[in-house]
Amino acid sequence: MITHKNISLFFIFLLLLVFLLNLYTAINLWFFFAIIFIWIGINAFGSARISSNYHVKAFCGNPLETEKKIALTFDDGPSEFTLEVLELLKKYNAKATFFCIGKNIENHPEIVKQIIAEGHLVGNHSYSHSKFFDFYTEPTIRKELQKTDKLLEKFTSKKINFFRPPYGVTTPSIGRALKITGHKVIGWNIRSLDGGLKNEKLILNRIKKRVSPGGIVLLHDTAPHSVLILEQFLQFLQQNNYQVVSIEELLNLKAYEN
Repeated sequence: MITHKNISLFFIFLLLLVFLLNLYTAINLWFFFAIIFIWIGINAFGSARISSNYHVKAFCGNPLETEKKIALTFDDGPSEFTLEVLELLKKYNAKATFFCIGKNIENHPEIVKQIIAEGHLVGNHSYSHSKFFDFYTEPTIRKELQKTDKLLEKFTSKKINFFRPPYGVTTPSIGRALKITGHKVIGWNIRSLDGGLKNEKLILNRIKKRVSPGGIVLLHDTAPHSVLILEQFLQFLQQNNYQVVSIEELLNLKAYEN
């Protein structure tokens, strides 16, 4: 299995081997740089791709699911657009998981209450969602997760189990923090890119092409174009006899603990 630990051990061994060979025969210095460059490249790829399980185990779908079941997840809320998302989910009888940012929970506590009251799940998406989250140390990451958990647990009265790292990036520090907090990382295998793209047709076609049983869709509840895309996507799922189920049902995992 390709993990950060295994790759690091391999490249350390490789560098030591090359160093020892260099004692007996001259090896071009650029060879050392090439090894280090490849090492850095693998680390960057593994960190940026949540499904790689490079630093932490992430649940990115259920490949064993044969029925037309799919899960919807929303990142970065709650926001005023979350209310529109909730209306659409109610209209199409769909359940979803909302990965909430702590500071947004503080700004919209009534929306979090409504999310839970309407039968949806909530998960931890850090407190700040800082652009520098990937560079935080383990204690800082742990404090962010614990702070957001406390905010959510006011509404769930149960321990939060699900965590989605900002931008889907994982690091050794995040891995160490999760060993302490015990969160399960929830990823995705259908990324809409609606957090950056604005072209509704492009985004909708992108996710429709990737739909398959057991999939987890990543959307956002923070912009008007995402709401418009969601309604069209829900119509598509309905027309193709897909059932939108919760992450708990799709992955057989518990979102909360007593």
